Amino acid sequence: MIKYLLFDLDNTLYSSHHGLEEKVGHRMREYAAAYLGTSPEEAWRLRLERTRAYGTTLEWLMAEKGFTDVEGYLAAVHPEDEAENLPPDPELGAFLESIPLPKAILTNSPREHADRILARLALGDIFTHIFDIRETAFKGKPGREVFERALSVLGVKAGETLFIDDTPRYVTGFTALGGRGLLMDEDNVCADYPGQRIRTLRELANYLG
Repeated sequence: MIKYLLFDLDNTLYSSHHGLEEKVGHRMREYAAAYLGTSPEEAWRLRLERTRAYGTTLEWLMAEKGFTDVEGYLAAVHPEDEAENLPPDPELGAFLESIPLPKAILTNSPREHADRILARLALGDIFTHIFDIRETAFKGKPGREVFERALSVLGVKAGETLFIDDTPRYVTGFTALGGRGLLMDEDNVCADYPGQRIRTLRELANYLG
């Protein structure tokens, strides 16, 4: 029986078509390239080689490249005006409030980014908890300890939680713990994904039993 809904933030609570996450990725590549003294393309090639080992670019830079300016990185990747073009979504807020289950967010982004997104979407009071990258000692999904930290604070077991995310390996990381997972696949680009998928959050109602 599902007792908690655990949501990813970016490209899950809002459409990927807004391009916010794409811009975040661009700023990550530019920052990593400047730090490593390479081109953005080379920096990203190096990052992708270690994708399976690290949930975030920041985690990779810290673990393997001697990086220490965490707050400088977060400020550069998530500037204050990053969400200014994201439109409110009052219909989503009403839909989520209609689901009689507590809801939380687990994101690889910092809290200030989450707060900006939720404010723009007008979803600020819906979630009981926001688990950000600082709370997990800068380790990101799909690390086991990241999920276990959130579950411990929420006071639920993995099998009592439905996790919704747009990244397949994050969802499979959660289901490996015995949890239930839904892949947000808005544009049907993960047709070979073996688990359950949805294209909009409105489909959640079909998976709450």
